[in-house]
Amino acid sequence: MSSKVKVAIIGSTGYGGVELIRLLASHPNAEVTSVVSSSSAGSSIAEGYPHLTDIRADTLDGVDAAAIRAKADVVFTATPAGVAAKLAPELLKKGLNVIDLSGDYRLRSAEVYREWYKKEPADARYLAEAVYGLAEIYGDRVRGARLISNPGCYPTATLLGLLPAVAEGYIDPATIIIDAKSGVSGAGRGASLGTHYSELNENFKAYKVNKHQHIPEIEQVLSDTAGRPVVTTFTTHLVPMTRGIMSTMYATVREGLKTADFIELYRRYYEGRRFVRVRPEGVLPATKEVWGSNYCDIGFAVDERTGRVTIVSVIDNLVKGAAGQAIQNLNLSMGWDETLGLNFIPAYP
Repeated sequence: MSSKVKVAIIGSTGYGGVELIRLLASHPNAEVTSVVSSSSAGSSIAEGYPHLTDIRADTLDGVDAAAIRAKADVVFTATPAGVAAKLAPELLKKGLNVIDLSGDYRLRSAEVYREWYKKEPADARYLAEAVYGLAEIYGDRVRGARLISNPGCYPTATLLGLLPAVAEGYIDPATIIIDAKSGVSGAGRGASLGTHYSELNENFKAYKVNKHQHIPEIEQVLSDTAGRPVVTTFTTHLVPMTRGIMSTMYATVREGLKTADFIELYRRYYEGRRFVRVRPEGVLPATKEVWGSNYCDIGFAVDERTGRVTIVSVIDNLVKGAAGQAIQNLNLSMGWDETLGLNFIPAYP
C-alpha cells in the first residue's frame, strides 16, 4: 500500500465524489487516504452513504490544504462551481496535483466563465496552466500535468461524438445541432423542485435552453478543432432515469459520404483508445449499454435524402462523464496505462 499514489477527494459527499471512492477501491496504483467535505467534516462517510458500511470507515476531513497535503499526493476537487477556482491554487502551492471535476478551469476566457457561470473566474495564471482533460483527444497534454480540468458530462459525450467528423471535414460545423438528455444524477444530490420525484417521474422536459453552462465549453473545443469559430444549438433534457447521457447530434455532411464512411473514420480516429466503442452500421447505442462503465459508445446514420448525419453518443454521466474520466486522467498524468482501475464491464440490464 505504501507504494501507491495517495489520493484525497474534496467533495466526497456528492455523487461525483462517492463515485470516485467506488472506482478507486479497485485501482492497483492509487489509494484514497482522505475524504473531505466542508459541510460534513467530522462525521463518517458511511452516515451519508450507508452502502459504504464496513467498506470505508473514514471520518470526513475538513478543507485544509496543509492537512490534505500531509495525507495525499493528488487531490480530486469534486466541488460546486466557484469553489475550486479559489481552492486549487492553495493545493498546488502545497505541492499537490489537482484534477478538478468542476467547471472552474475548463474555459480559457475569464469573461466567458463569468458570463455563463455567474461566478468569479479563477486566476488567469492557473487558467493558462490547466490542461483540458478530454482524455481521448488531449491525452498527450495530460501526461505530467499538475492541474487537469476534467470535462463536463454533456461535453464528453458530445465532443467525442463530433470531433473526428469536424477534424476531417466530414460535416459542416456551422450546421451542428445537439439534442442532449441526462439522467437526474447529473443534477447532484441536493434536493430541488425540478428533481423532486413527483415532478420528474413520468415526465420529460427541456431545461436551460440556450443557457446551459456547457455550451461555451463545447464551442471552445469545436472551434479549436475546426480552426474557426463554431456556434451550436444545444438543448438539454432531463430524463426520469438515474444515470446516463445521450447526445444526439445532427449536421450537414460532405457530399457523397455514407454511414460506412463515418464508421471507418471513427474506428481509425479512436484506434487504441479502449473506452470509445464504435457501433456497426444499423446499430445505435443506448444508455443502458454503458451503465456503470467508462465507455463512450457512438453510432451513425447518414440520411442521403436530407444530406445530414445523425450521430448518437452515450455515456454514464457519473463515470465517463465525471469520476471515471478523472481517474483516466490520473492514469495518463502518472504515465500509467489509462485503463487502470477502469476495466468495468457495463452493468446490464
